[in-house]
Amino acid sequence: MNMDKAMELGQHLQSRHLLTAETRCSQSDLDWLEEKGLVIRTPSIERKANGLICCRCGVTKNRYFAHSPCDKCQKDCVYCRSCIMMGKTTECGFLYEWTGPQMEEACHSELTWQGDLSKGQKRASEKLIEAIKHKSDLLIWAVCGAGKTEVLFHGIEYALHQGMSVCIATPRTDVVLELEPRLKKAFQGMKIAVLYGGSPHQIAPLVIATTHQLMRYKHAFDVLIIDEVDAFPYSIDERLQFAVLKAMRKKGVRVYLSATPSKKMIRDVSRGQLEAVKIPLRFHQQPLPVPSFQWIGHWQKKLKKNQLPPKVMNWMQKHITKKRRVLLFVPSISTMKKVTKVLRKHHLNVEGVSADDPDRKQKVQQFRDYKYDVLVTTTILERGVTIANVQVGVLGAEYTIFTESALVQISGRAGRHPDFFKGDVFFFHFGLTRSMKQAKKHIVKMNDTAEKEFSEK
Repeated sequence: MNMDKAMELGQHLQSRHLLTAETRCSQSDLDWLEEKGLVIRTPSIERKANGLICCRCGVTKNRYFAHSPCDKCQKDCVYCRSCIMMGKTTECGFLYEWTGPQMEEACHSELTWQGDLSKGQKRASEKLIEAIKHKSDLLIWAVCGAGKTEVLFHGIEYALHQGMSVCIATPRTDVVLELEPRLKKAFQGMKIAVLYGGSPHQIAPLVIATTHQLMRYKHAFDVLIIDEVDAFPYSIDERLQFAVLKAMRKKGVRVYLSATPSKKMIRDVSRGQLEAVKIPLRFHQQPLPVPSFQWIGHWQKKLKKNQLPPKVMNWMQKHITKKRRVLLFVPSISTMKKVTKVLRKHHLNVEGVSADDPDRKQKVQQFRDYKYDVLVTTTILERGVTIANVQVGVLGAEYTIFTESALVQISGRAGRHPDFFKGDVFFFHFGLTRSMKQAKKHIVKMNDTAEKEFSEK
């Protein structure tokens, strides 16, 4: 191998933490690169005094490790079951990291977005720039519909002008694909890398990626923006939190975005351990719709008889009559299918969606285009969806899947459009839960904070 070929490989390897099979190199080429000091290799699984650790995803619990026959070491070799969907890490295998010259692409980083920020957005945008300047972590605590993406634009521009690498990481591929056109429109002419399961690897100063993709990076980003930090799976997956720390440079900045930060994060803010800026008002300066509670009895018994409670039916019919669309959340896929079937029997123009529906994007767009009056959905649509003039109902709000965070996000689907800010939100239930009460309290508190701030100006 010559140096030209090595530099070409460096484009693929730099800032990444890859298995041998992912490097696109033969073992002899990797040995040559290591000899020249252009890559270093580390075990993919290490034995510590207190047990094993997977160096890619960070798991240490014994249940994540198993043995299987290995062609390389000809033994029953330990492998990590936790991150096997990204390729098999084994005790006899290695992770490779580029240590040669960093190859920077020319960066056209001028912000071409010409929109206006609300006062709350502007305050958060300025706070973001300060956090990047002083290399301090920041929580942007913004209500659903506050316009968090627009808040990031000036901070991203500042970081890129300083020669920093920036990554926006989000839990779901759907959100990555929604962010891509918005960022490309805001930074026209700039190369932006978009990474998710199955996407080709790209190098760019600005990266949009799923949090899972961060497992393949090491010391890569100066500014790492974690979107929906409270959302599944990031909120409960220690592997993804480990991946964020591994993907950051030593003096990097973490920026957390959330409408419903965890209690631990709020505690860190109150103790002065984490800087925070709050945007309690939506970009159109109108308050969040406050949910109403409606007891509907044992609705599941009715559903088994192919019926829905009259209060649910009447609520939907009222809005449909007034040419308003209804987004009805249910606790499971099986419930979604049954409810959709029942509503069709009542001659409603209805469709259903869930995470395992390959046509869900098309169905959501058709709902936006007024093809359906009612869209029945699981929690797959609790985040990242904006539909004008939509009313929101939750059937079976007592179910544990409807956490405080989920219910706040679901409520946030209503009233997002400036022309239809008085959205209706109803929690239909067979018993009040703490999550329901806390979600309503959260929304009322944000509205009170917004009203207080507005009256002081």
